Amino acid sequence: MDFKRNIMVTGGAGFIGSHVVRLFVNKYPDCRVVNLDKLTYAGNLANLADIERAPNYVFVKGDITDLDQMRQVMAEYEIDGIIHLAAESHVDRSIKDPMTFARTNVLGTLALLQAARERWESLPEGYEGKLFHHVSTDEVYGALEMDGGLFEETTKYNPHSPYSASKASSDHFVRAYHDTYGMPTLVTNCSNNYGPYQFPEKLIPLFINNIRQGKPLPVYGKGENVRDWLYVEDHARALDLIFHKGKAGDTYNIGGFNEWRNIDLIKVIIKTVDRLLGNPEGHSLGLITYVTDRAGHDLRYAIDSRKLKNELGWEPSLQFEEGIEKTVRWYLDNQPWLDRITSGDYQRYYEEMYRGR
Repeated sequence: MDFKRNIMVTGGAGFIGSHVVRLFVNKYPDCRVVNLDKLTYAGNLANLADIERAPNYVFVKGDITDLDQMRQVMAEYEIDGIIHLAAESHVDRSIKDPMTFARTNVLGTLALLQAARERWESLPEGYEGKLFHHVSTDEVYGALEMDGGLFEETTKYNPHSPYSASKASSDHFVRAYHDTYGMPTLVTNCSNNYGPYQFPEKLIPLFINNIRQGKPLPVYGKGENVRDWLYVEDHARALDLIFHKGKAGDTYNIGGFNEWRNIDLIKVIIKTVDRLLGNPEGHSLGLITYVTDRAGHDLRYAIDSRKLKNELGWEPSLQFEEGIEKTVRWYLDNQPWLDRITSGDYQRYYEEMYRGR
């Protein structure tokens, strides 16, 4: 079958990546979508069980730090577009193991850029019709004061954790390949995502699961840190729009215009889970446990998405109350998925499947 385009999504078995892969596979049947994922702890092909047999979907188990493999994949599947989401992304893990974050997020992005550059420059048409879309985070900008405005595309980078420093470095490499080699690139920086299929070390699925099991809800400091929350399917829609209509060499911020203090967010989650489980209102409030704040914990993140709205017409489709209701219902309705993740069974399954390959 001849495809109109061949688009590779790195990290496509992860939380955000799986939503992007599903959207592209279903929306663009004339395009081949190559999902490249290393299947580390955060990658789970069960996230894509509904589209795994689609004729325009291909899964490749791969490591973005392996330059030779990236060269091979670029050539074998004639990749002309990349949406790069593969990354280590948990701040606490980056504090304990910064080297892994530098290796994956910096050197992995660099290897992918180099493989794309070599492939595309070798073609008669060169970079025409090609695009490298790099998905980054609002954390590269540092922190905002409680009344200190919003992160804009021109905000100075000021990362405070090994995670955000590694993402900032990868952003710079992407822009350097545009400026030095003329590679068509885009960078998007997004706020905190939430929704189905998120790995349960992150706040919202962790707390939903802990409430279900009656376990403590660990809150850093006094819970006063503020985050802007974006429903993951809205983020996927934004990435689709920017990939197809964004201006090469440009940057777009993607946010939910939806700021919450952590403690207020947690109380909404508790109220929603208790109601859906049939518990009395306030039943799980006693599970809140305040713990020592982590090092380099930024006070507030908030994204200004007006450029994306004004230039490309995107805005969030869900109010937070609607999004959190859908999210809580999904996790409660998909407890086998959650239990397989928390037990580690899913990872042992993939280790057996790909052993020796």
